Amino acid sequence: MTRAGRLADAMAEPLIGRSEELDMLSDFVDTSAAHGGAMLLSGEPGVGKTALLNAVGRLASTRGTRVLRASGAEFEGALSFAGLNEALFPLLGAIEELDPPHREALRVALGFGSGTPPGRLIVSNAALLLLRRVAAEEPLLLIVDDLHWLDQASASVLGFVARRLAGSRVGFLAASRSGAADHFDHGGLPGYELPPLDAESATALVSRRFPALAPEVRDRMLAEARGNPLALLELPTALSVPQRAAQESLPDVLPLSLRLQALFVSRVLRLPASSQHLLLLAALDGTGDLAVLKSATAGTAGTEGAAEAEGSAEATAVCDHDNDLQALTAAERDHLIHVDEHTGRLRFHHPLIRSAVIEAAPSNERRRAHRTLARVLVDQPERRAWHLAEASVGPDEEVAASLEDAARLMLRRADAVGAVAALTRAADLSPLGSAGGRRLAEAAYIGADAIGELQSASELLKDARRADPDFGGTLHFAAAAASVLINGDGDVDTAHHLLTDAIESGSHGYDARDKPLVDALHTLLLVCWFGGRRELWDSLFTAIDRLEPAVPPLLSLVSRTFPDPVRTARPALDDLDSALDASHDETDPARVVWLGTACVYTDRLSRIREPTWRVVRAGRDGGPVRRYLGALSHLCLDDYLTGQWDEATALAGEGLALCRGHGYDYYAWYFRYCLALLAAARGDFRGSLDLADRITRWAAPRGARGTEVYADHVRVLAALGSGDFDTAYGHAAGISPAGVLAPYVPHALWVTYDLVEAAVHTERCTEAADHVRAMREADIAALSPRLALLSGASAASAADAVGDEGASGYFEEALSVPDGDRWPFDFARVQLAYGEHLRRAKRVEQARAQLASARRSFAWLRAAPWERRATAELRATGLSRAGSPHSGLPELTPQEREIASLAASGLTNKQIGERLFLSHRTVSAHLYRIFPKLGITSRAALRDALAGLP
Repeated sequence: MTRAGRLADAMAEPLIGRSEELDMLSDFVDTSAAHGGAMLLSGEPGVGKTALLNAVGRLASTRGTRVLRASGAEFEGALSFAGLNEALFPLLGAIEELDPPHREALRVALGFGSGTPPGRLIVSNAALLLLRRVAAEEPLLLIVDDLHWLDQASASVLGFVARRLAGSRVGFLAASRSGAADHFDHGGLPGYELPPLDAESATALVSRRFPALAPEVRDRMLAEARGNPLALLELPTALSVPQRAAQESLPDVLPLSLRLQALFVSRVLRLPASSQHLLLLAALDGTGDLAVLKSATAGTAGTEGAAEAEGSAEATAVCDHDNDLQALTAAERDHLIHVDEHTGRLRFHHPLIRSAVIEAAPSNERRRAHRTLARVLVDQPERRAWHLAEASVGPDEEVAASLEDAARLMLRRADAVGAVAALTRAADLSPLGSAGGRRLAEAAYIGADAIGELQSASELLKDARRADPDFGGTLHFAAAAASVLINGDGDVDTAHHLLTDAIESGSHGYDARDKPLVDALHTLLLVCWFGGRRELWDSLFTAIDRLEPAVPPLLSLVSRTFPDPVRTARPALDDLDSALDASHDETDPARVVWLGTACVYTDRLSRIREPTWRVVRAGRDGGPVRRYLGALSHLCLDDYLTGQWDEATALAGEGLALCRGHGYDYYAWYFRYCLALLAAARGDFRGSLDLADRITRWAAPRGARGTEVYADHVRVLAALGSGDFDTAYGHAAGISPAGVLAPYVPHALWVTYDLVEAAVHTERCTEAADHVRAMREADIAALSPRLALLSGASAASAADAVGDEGASGYFEEALSVPDGDRWPFDFARVQLAYGEHLRRAKRVEQARAQLASARRSFAWLRAAPWERRATAELRATGLSRAGSPHSGLPELTPQEREIASLAASGLTNKQIGERLFLSHRTVSAHLYRIFPKLGITSRAALRDALAGLP
């Protein structure tokens, strides 16, 4: 027997003309049960997708695979995680066995518990972990029908899960209508377009189902149906006497799906009124739960009455039959639905039937059904609120408030899209007054902040203004408007005034537990930094000082480490390090990005790299765009500083594409800055300056001096690389004058060494010394090892310029800073400067070691201008083969070779010391001498360097 035959045996009725698909899906069932996998079916309405899914589900059950089912419903599209709830509800007991973070995230998302709003990524990971854990006991197959109607939150999670099933025993099989828009990310998943039946199979299907059909009628049906199985089974019924006129009146130009739906409408209208009412309740409920229908029908007569039937002639008939579900029998007998008493579920035989039921009901009946469902679903506030909204015909503050409460629940479950939809509908139902404008403003804020849809936010703000021209002073309105203004054609000062006026209005007080207030302060912090002017900051710090009972820890950290790190960051470092220690499991994208912001000028971005990557991965899977962009920008910066330049280039390109796709002009300059730095470092001076000019042209009209500083940094680096030290000095001094670390210009920290190097090369020795003095007085070396490296190198270069014999000691001290080699470009630049100093001092062998190491690092980074400079210096030492990676390098002693080998194997300095009976400090000193000898700058390069030695 063929696999298709065995599959047909597992079905209630064999499928005709689907042997190829049945064989393919049979293989899929076996493969996914062993190794995991996903497949997406698509096809026109009625082509047989649901029949195939049902067949596969039955087959999988016979082969020992546990089957989970879910389906999208048009009405449930606004209900967050409705589809995921349906899919995972049978696994409720297993959810309790997950580790606490994943268990709580999933319980909150699915509405089974309360707690901190989980991030989309942790919900997705929790769902994946749950399925994998259950599948360890028995294979699982998750089948999702009508994927195009699945709510966005569920679609995002299931899309994440479907792409990560390799190596599990979980299969994911879903079907959607061809060409229908949906929220599911199809990228990278195998798909199959289900075609219509061929002529032979279509004829066989009609002959089997309608053996007595006259040949001429059969031929007409075959021509009309064009191989669509549903049409082949339904159109012949249209030739019966009661329906012939209706069928013949249908225009032939109507799409087949509309013609079929019209047929279903006629069949629904032939049912008793009580059956139509129950079907309408089931169609609008969308869950198929018979318990809901029983509850809805039990109290209809007592609570609704004939008066509430709004004149319906069928009211009495409905009330007579609503006490039980017997009225469903007629619909089941007509093959419109299937009632499974075992599972307590009702299922429409096709989505077009559900649509037909709703279309057949008058609007007053639909509203009455929505009210009935709202009465029943008192323990499901989101569903209840939406049913009340659908039942409303005009403004209703009570219903609007219910929708607003539902939006709060959605936000707690990380469904920002659903919250925006609920708040927008709540605004529509708000009576005249500020409530509607306030709700639209909050929707705009969520759209701009959590979703990243600035265009939609802008439209919502306009609607809020139209709803109430005097409205606009709320925190949500100000925060959303500030984001829209900066990203559009607005300026920093206008955005700053909007925010400060809203914050200082006093209507909210200064309660630190007021989330809108804290969010507005975070936004104001960014606006102040964006503006880059000292006077902008006063209003922010005044508001922060007024917060009671205490400033939120994250706001406190960012406000101390980001605006003016030179003066305020050092006392905050212990708190920052503690927060970073606790950040490993952080799942809130906003908190991760803000914590990363606190790390930018304290050089700690690497410590939050893994949580930041989680935000990026969540963004790629449909998470919040704004947080996705923020995380990408932090990874780009960290990659630049730590020498991962190819990855930085790729991530900056990803960020720019994302900005273009979502209209985020504001963030685009940040990625252009990263690309410009890389271009300058690698010798593409024209390209880097073009990008810098583009940044300046965008920032200047908006009063964004903070952004212009970044463009000036690019110009500094390009000038240094091209040997134009006078131009480099001018741009560096423009960021912060020599001898001064300008307040509220945090980027001044990043050009400290650049200014000193340029000053030394242009004989501005006094200015170089003044800047070194300012760096020492501010003790910037205490902020990070990188700044300690650059501060020491600045002191060394300034001393060398005036012939100070202590210059060598300063260079040695700078290069021995712990972890200094984690910043390869900066480290190699210092080695280059030291090598130049040593060559001038006639210490040729030592100079060669430093210069060769620097040249090797520049070559690895492809920093061509600096590589050429190091090569020229090596030749100046008399080294004839400066281009050879190991030429001219001192040999390792036996003990150095042994230490280097152990370090290359992954041992720490302490472990090496224990093996060789040395102190870890001695081991560190040996490695410090070994690295220049091998021409490398980090432990990661030891293995390759040793392999190249004799």
